[in-house]
Amino acid sequence: MSTRNLGYVFKPHSIALIGASDKPASVGGVLTRNLTAAGFDGPISLVTPTHASIGGIATYRDVASLPQAPDLAVIATPPATVPGLIADLGQRGTKAAVVITAGFGEGDDAAGARLRQAMLTAAKPYLLRIVGPNCLGIIAAERRVDATFAHIAAPHGDLAFVAQSGAIITAMLDWAAAHGIGFSHVVSLGDMTDVDFGDMLDYLANDTRTRAILLYIEGVTAPRKFMSAARIAARTKPVIVVKAGRRSEGARAARSHTGALAGSDAVYDAAFRRAGMLRVYELDELFDAAETLALCDPIAGDRLAVLSNGGGLAVMATDSLVEAGGRLAELKAETIAALDRVLPHTWSHGNPIDIIGDASPERYREAVAIARRDGNADALLVLNAPTALASPVEAARALAAGSPIRPRNLLTSWVGERTADEARRVFAAARIPTYATPSEAVRGFMHLVRHHRSQQLLLQVPPATSEDFAPDRDHVRRIIDTVLAERRQWLSAAESKAVLSAYGIPVAAAQTARDPEEVGVIARALGGPCAVKILSPDITHKSDVGGVALDLSTPEAASAEAESMLARVRRAAPKARIEGFTVELMVSRRNAYELIVGMTDDAQFGPAILFGHGGTAAEIIDDKALALAPLNLALAQALMARTRIYRLLQGYRNEPAAALDAIAMALVKLSQLAVDFAEVAELDINPLLADTDGVIALDARMRVQPATGDPTARLAIRPYPDALVERVVLRAHAYQLRPIRPEDAAAIVDFFHHLESEDVRMRFFAPLAELNTALLARLTQLDYDREMALLLCDAAGEGPQPEIVGVVRLAADPDNDQAEFAITVRSDQKGHGIGHFLMERIIAYARSRGIRTLCGDVLRENRLMIELCRDLGFTLTVLPEDAEILRVTFDLTAARVPTPV
Repeated sequence: MSTRNLGYVFKPHSIALIGASDKPASVGGVLTRNLTAAGFDGPISLVTPTHASIGGIATYRDVASLPQAPDLAVIATPPATVPGLIADLGQRGTKAAVVITAGFGEGDDAAGARLRQAMLTAAKPYLLRIVGPNCLGIIAAERRVDATFAHIAAPHGDLAFVAQSGAIITAMLDWAAAHGIGFSHVVSLGDMTDVDFGDMLDYLANDTRTRAILLYIEGVTAPRKFMSAARIAARTKPVIVVKAGRRSEGARAARSHTGALAGSDAVYDAAFRRAGMLRVYELDELFDAAETLALCDPIAGDRLAVLSNGGGLAVMATDSLVEAGGRLAELKAETIAALDRVLPHTWSHGNPIDIIGDASPERYREAVAIARRDGNADALLVLNAPTALASPVEAARALAAGSPIRPRNLLTSWVGERTADEARRVFAAARIPTYATPSEAVRGFMHLVRHHRSQQLLLQVPPATSEDFAPDRDHVRRIIDTVLAERRQWLSAAESKAVLSAYGIPVAAAQTARDPEEVGVIARALGGPCAVKILSPDITHKSDVGGVALDLSTPEAASAEAESMLARVRRAAPKARIEGFTVELMVSRRNAYELIVGMTDDAQFGPAILFGHGGTAAEIIDDKALALAPLNLALAQALMARTRIYRLLQGYRNEPAAALDAIAMALVKLSQLAVDFAEVAELDINPLLADTDGVIALDARMRVQPATGDPTARLAIRPYPDALVERVVLRAHAYQLRPIRPEDAAAIVDFFHHLESEDVRMRFFAPLAELNTALLARLTQLDYDREMALLLCDAAGEGPQPEIVGVVRLAADPDNDQAEFAITVRSDQKGHGIGHFLMERIIAYARSRGIRTLCGDVLRENRLMIELCRDLGFTLTVLPEDAEILRVTFDLTAARVPTPV
């Protein structure tokens, strides 16, 4: 369940408070005061058996006594009473409740957990939504609802703030009121027994009164729903998140506080990035970031120009910028020449631009105007330190007057207090972002940078891969089944490499020797320098116990080293079972980089793919990044780019670049392995050598565990649905029917160019000459959990790019109850039954997903589509708001009965 009946929570027409009180210092008393004082224009019913009236308002003894069923019930009674109250309210027709009461299983209390389940069971028959329990309540500005026991009212505004912790909300309401920040919604989710972050993101994404969504998260439930909702919301408005529990101690505190299971913080970070959200780390950053994103247009890069009347401020800003991962812009020659004409000869002649301490307002205005025109800078930060030689306030006024239009790339920091405060008011009135310190201003710039990067990740169109990737899944299945049948967790080196080889990842072949003598025999057969490694199911880091020897040039040296290794390992790990040795031919790649790639199975978000600087010092170097599976080439390349070693891999000085596409493809293959086999719990390739010739895995370890059911169910992002790929024949012509992939972007553009202009207008309800990047990404990058697009491709087509002849798609609502469809057939392919075939397939798919209603809008002049819908059994109605558009609806739960207009 997602947004169903949430309208009754935030837009109720009647409210009942159960547990009302006249005691001003009680929860019931504060709830009563806040509800009745907020200005709600509907009836508020107070329920309490102990008072005939409160504050002049008549009360009711119980739910049965209420004159009408309230849209929203607010419950603040002992926990044992709540399940019965929910049942009574559901029977009366109430559709939503905010349960303030605690005591429903927090801290793993068994009795409370039983009450929680009883409450959910009571709500289920009536689809009654529950916010909480153990929460502060909710505030909804549009209907003037304040159903909280907060100490202060929330000013109305356009920010939505959603948090698990009531204490965080009251603190932020207090802070926001002092800073003039207003809210469209404030929601305390508490234990998230029903309504959770995914539900709120789905609801707020479509709320026109909400400009940005701010989240304080301790943990999430239903990760797949959360990811789907977050990606949709982040496409439409900024979603900014603070995640508590970044350290293991904090995560344990979060669990005891709300009952949420906090996953690895690095995996959460990967999830937020994948969803297009902006993560910040302090509560005040939530509002700073929201304000910065509201006042600035999106920027294209991370290059900042800094202009200041004092060198010290500029140095501080530069330090903060570099530490945060930004770059100083390199000014163009013409910019420096233009600045030379208006600045004293002692200016810095570079970036930072030091315009000297006696800078007048006019000097500020002229220098800023020149610097803002430099295309090498993505934004300009202007700093001011107060001096007796010029007025900071007048300088601010000069900048404000020189920015009559939205200053898309201008940020300011006037340092100080008394004079700076007036200057900040000038900037606020001009809607120019301003900050108290240079470091805070740089932080604001990096919010823009990181938000842009996360949004670009949503819009990236991956290249079509030329590699024919067909893993040998049957071979991997046999290996894993054998290991599990032997009740082992860790695969041997040879088994791990066999799995990687089956997925097309090049490996250094390894042979197994039972004893040092056989090591020598294998080394002689290899005919070159070799590596010898200990083979033990109990030793995963072989080098830690002296279990690795490299570059052994002769068979005799290999055999002797194996003898010595055996003694070393027995001393270092006396309880380890020694099964022999692995012998490998040395791989010599003089300029290769040692990388680490791997996978871990997170308890909440499923497989996470790791990339970083490898070798024996990988943990000490600590240069790594994580991304959620599944990956495509674009996502793999973005993962690589977040590491320091990526700069080396791109080549530097006389060193050539490594084969970046081969590295990215290895990550994609590893991701596919994780998607295909739920048994794979952990995998490390260290090192993966990479150079200009490609990649090769020198060592690998893999841990497996029993798993049943759908291997993709554990993924927070539903992977590509291979099961829907099939070969079909229509009128003696062969086609392939399959779901769309992000890599199909070029093929979709080609398909679009084969559409006649009239067909484009019928599909998009407006003329459209080209598919822009955002629309192309939206058409090809699907959330397969809520969307589907089936392509029909000519099976006779050659090359990596398919020839698409028709596309049908649907998008389901968050409750999976109703879906909208759209269909397009290539203009020169009409009359071959393609449209009818695709519609039947999308109807069948919708039924298989449990969707109840399929609907779409069709222009009245689109006669072919109208005839097709009638033939298939759609109901046709005229839209009341536009007589030229017909709404076509198919009841997937009923028999087909054609209905004329």
